[in-house]
Amino acid sequence: MRRHVLWGTVAAVAAMTVLGTTAANAEGRGDIRVTKGVTNNGKSVVVGISKTVTFPVKVTVKDDSGVEGLSRIDVGNATSTANAPVETDSTTCRKLSATTSECTAMMRLVPEYFPDYSDRNANDAAGGWCAYGIASARDDDYWIFDCVAPFNLKRAATLTTAATGPSPLSGGKQVKVTGTLSRADWEALKYRGYAAQSVQLQFRKAGASAYKTVKTVKSNSSGRLSATVTASGSGSWRWFYPGTSTTAQIASAGDTVTLGPATMRGPYVMHAATRG
Repeated sequence: MRRHVLWGTVAAVAAMTVLGTTAANAEGRGDIRVTKGVTNNGKSVVVGISKTVTFPVKVTVKDDSGVEGLSRIDVGNATSTANAPVETDSTTCRKLSATTSECTAMMRLVPEYFPDYSDRNANDAAGGWCAYGIASARDDDYWIFDCVAPFNLKRAATLTTAATGPSPLSGGKQVKVTGTLSRADWEALKYRGYAAQSVQLQFRKAGASAYKTVKTVKSNSSGRLSATVTASGSGSWRWFYPGTSTTAQIASAGDTVTLGPATMRGPYVMHAATRG
């Protein structure tokens, strides 16, 4: 049986209903306000298939009487009803001045809870998210915030590289580079090949500090990649996937190919048969 608890949107809507307001309008009582919010220090939250992920949501709250704290905070999908099993671990507030505090909520997401979390496919939860909650002041003012600290919840990706250079005997410069792009399937808790994605083949010349894109190819139906290119010299090859709003960016480890001069065979001398 699948659970139907939504830690973000539904929780926030319920809190707003109790306090006599609606989710469409952030409001409250008194002069308290949330002036700023940021999740995971401005980075996307990337989740794989097994490792528990924790991340902070920080909101700056201001009130003339001083800030009491966060009465409630949750995160939820801002664009659909598909959510994920995110729980609030703890909340703390750091006083910045007599009227302003920065409050931090530590959130936790356990991938193994994804498959049975809701009737929606777990992968639909990837995309744009926000923080929802209630901030309170020392004079009993409160402010209900319905979408602050926006961030993207993304499916983790994996990317492999294998580069094959020419035979030393050939003296050629053709290099074949293969690999596979996969991403987390939260419903099955497996990594599956990611098809029809534009992935950049990059090269870093021996002694250089940065990779440069040589060409872009599309992954096939199994997420596999393949390209044959003419190398300008020895160096390291890798694949780079820039990511999307639902899937994380990733670069594979580099694979080094060394090109050298062709090894010349000695001349073959045909000797005439000696008649006896």
